[in-house]
Amino acid sequence: MSSDAIRIQGLTKVFPVPLRRERVVAVKDLSLQVREGEVYGLLGPNGCGKSTTLKVILGLVTPTRGRAEIFGRDSRDYASRVDVGFLPENPYFYKFLTARETVEFYGKICGLGGKVLKDRVGELISLVGLEDAMHRRVGGFSKGMLQRIGLAQALVQEPKVIILDEPTAGVDPVGSRQIRDLILDLKKRGKTVLLTSHLLSQVQEVCDRIGIMARGEMVREGSLDELLSIERRTEYVVEDAPAGLQGKIEALVRAEGGTFLKARHAQRTLEGFFLEATANTP
Repeated sequence: MSSDAIRIQGLTKVFPVPLRRERVVAVKDLSLQVREGEVYGLLGPNGCGKSTTLKVILGLVTPTRGRAEIFGRDSRDYASRVDVGFLPENPYFYKFLTARETVEFYGKICGLGGKVLKDRVGELISLVGLEDAMHRRVGGFSKGMLQRIGLAQALVQEPKVIILDEPTAGVDPVGSRQIRDLILDLKKRGKTVLLTSHLLSQVQEVCDRIGIMARGEMVREGSLDELLSIERRTEYVVEDAPAGLQGKIEALVRAEGGTFLKARHAQRTLEGFFLEATANTP
């Protein structure tokens, strides 16, 4: 059984409202575990407490009650962050630096240098697919390119845990698919990924488990298969079905005491159709 990379127990965070005798409960008695090597999606509407939860894990916010741990270390302990890479929703980079210089800058902050840093930067630029733009200033990058250089900086110190806050926000479908593929590649490398996203189709493609928050509380959690399966329904997919087969299937289902609801053609997703349609566009 995999150990927990991230563990949150009884987390509550209350923010006082300045100049008012009021308090806002951002997170209430939250507990969750992210297993080592899995991709976990933390979902919920705006204002549900996702960002506050991430900030507690990153040690940027102190919990009112409860605790968060990274590989058993309290998230308030600076040493716990050595194993963590973070990509915020709207990363800011110095516009006058090139892509390569940007990753080098963050590598030096993490204590890397010399040939180790040079090799690491080249590897990451290649990983995120920015070889042709490595000498361009990031001030001219598109949103998708900025997110990819953000992923490179988040990975520069070889973290075991990568936290991604809306990694595809504002990114076009092609860039979104590239980031999705990068997340799947991180999973193959044995990395643990915790992400938030409003793109549920992408979450469905990359996540092993999800947790859904509302009003600061966890309302549903589990594997995608468990949560998305419809009880008492089984779906059969048939290719090149001969004429008359559907009638026979309907009659057999009725004879066995079941209810035949409907038959439909298999459909691709809109994202898949869009990418196929634009794949060979000059």
